[in-house]
Amino acid sequence: MSPDRYWSRRNVLQGAAGLAAGAFAFPWAAFGQSGPETPSDSEESQSEIFPPGFVPGHIRYRGGRWQEYPSALSSMLEEVGNRTSIDVAGDARVVTLSDPALFDHPFLYLSGRYEFEIPSNKDIERLQRHLTYGGFLLVDDGLGFLNEGFGRSARELIRRLFPREPLEPLSSGHAVFRSYYLIGSIGGRQSISQALEGVQLGKFTPVVFCRNDLGGAWAKRPDGGWAEECRPGGEPQRKAAFQLAVNIALYAMTGNYKQDLIHHPIIQRRLNQG
Repeated sequence: MSPDRYWSRRNVLQGAAGLAAGAFAFPWAAFGQSGPETPSDSEESQSEIFPPGFVPGHIRYRGGRWQEYPSALSSMLEEVGNRTSIDVAGDARVVTLSDPALFDHPFLYLSGRYEFEIPSNKDIERLQRHLTYGGFLLVDDGLGFLNEGFGRSARELIRRLFPREPLEPLSSGHAVFRSYYLIGSIGGRQSISQALEGVQLGKFTPVVFCRNDLGGAWAKRPDGGWAEECRPGGEPQRKAAFQLAVNIALYAMTGNYKQDLIHHPIIQRRLNQG
């Protein structure tokens, strides 16, 4: 598959930034989500598929605390780079919903522990446009409560983004659980829920919601040690958080094609190798 096909995702997002607020469409196929005709396990093939410069956008919001762990995304990116052939950036870029650079980042990250100010209708429309045109949002709840703190605000934001599409648990067969590793458990700093939730638009899931504080498991101290313990499962729980990070990154970049085309023995070997 040509790298240009995946660069088109960013190009389409940038084009979407200039459209009228109500002019939404669903061109998921334009972003290469049908995938290659023949899957491959080679690094050379991966290098052809994935565009260089995977740079997540970390959303800064008002109220609450938008960045609980400053090192979380750089640690996650390092792991994704070590385990795959994706050319990753050294860290995420901080963006606001009103920032024109929002549309430069197909992968967005929203995190926190506390309630935050719901964005303006204009900013919600911008984020809706981003996600409708092939963007992806990972929502990482640092507390995990359904109706308190960050979770309450984030769920209200998602409801306003997609009032007709509910936030629902993803099935065990969803592509995000098998895009690289076969995910058997949802890791994180804590273990509140063994379910991921998502919003489905057509065949793509542009919003994935985790209640286990992935960032707390990814984050490192300045001396290189882990910033937080993972409870109750310890280091296996942290390992699961990084494996899920790899899967989410690949899903955000490739969509659903591996759900049908992936060689399960290949994934099983990767899972065994850790």
